[in-house]
Amino acid sequence: MDRYPAPKATARGRRTVAVTEIGKSDQEIEVLSAPVSPVASPTPAYRVGVKEMAPDERPRERMLLRGSASLSNGDLLAVLLNTGLPGESVLEVSQRILRDHGGLAGLVRLDIVELAAIRGIGPAKAAKLRSAFELAGRIAALAPDQRPKIATPDDVINLIGVEMAALGQEQLRIVLLDTKHQVLAIRTVYQGSVNGAPVRPAEIFREAIRHNAVAMVIAHNHPSGDPTPSGADVTVTRELVAAGELLGIDVLDHLVIGQGRHASLRRLGLGFSVRA
Repeated sequence: MDRYPAPKATARGRRTVAVTEIGKSDQEIEVLSAPVSPVASPTPAYRVGVKEMAPDERPRERMLLRGSASLSNGDLLAVLLNTGLPGESVLEVSQRILRDHGGLAGLVRLDIVELAAIRGIGPAKAAKLRSAFELAGRIAALAPDQRPKIATPDDVINLIGVEMAALGQEQLRIVLLDTKHQVLAIRTVYQGSVNGAPVRPAEIFREAIRHNAVAMVIAHNHPSGDPTPSGADVTVTRELVAAGELLGIDVLDHLVIGQGRHASLRRLGLGFSVRA
């Protein structure tokens, strides 16, 4: 089985790359003797509920189609809450809760009793939220030696292959690695058509620099199910490998993920020089 080059020894440190008040009119209004018609109440603004949204715009369906990284904090909270209140959709409830409690940082500090007291949550949803927060905290607290280690293309596929193969849209992700090739983070950089929009190295490497990564693996899916690399895939790979050499960040591979199959451009010798 092909293995990626061993991590390079490095001593690099972290890089840092009028409001105008409108008064009432002073014009006097003449009162006529004609009968005054009652003033109609303003028509309430029409609000679109989740069920009235296009299917691909609902949070849960959008997650299935585009991946969880495409959802906002409010969308993710709405998926957990699942239902709203009479006259207030689950999205509106989620946005109100985040607004009133200081966003995710404020929400995660509340205990289960405090969460249950919030209008729109209650005991059952509070237990679900505290469970999600606890799992996130335990993942963040994992010791470095418990993080997944990437040595071959199959290690990356085991990590993200199933999810990316099921996406209905093309998506490009980067798996960021430390000096031991352990996973620091996985980030979605592009969504839609990677071939249709220019992939800018600056956007790819910005996340790597932010996480102080020394290596990365690039992966994107082909919704058609055929993982055969395109000419554009090879060109993008060559450009990113070259940019990585300038920045001191190894691009270990570019994987194309299809239905039940994948292609490693490094294995195929596409976009990587002999010394890469």
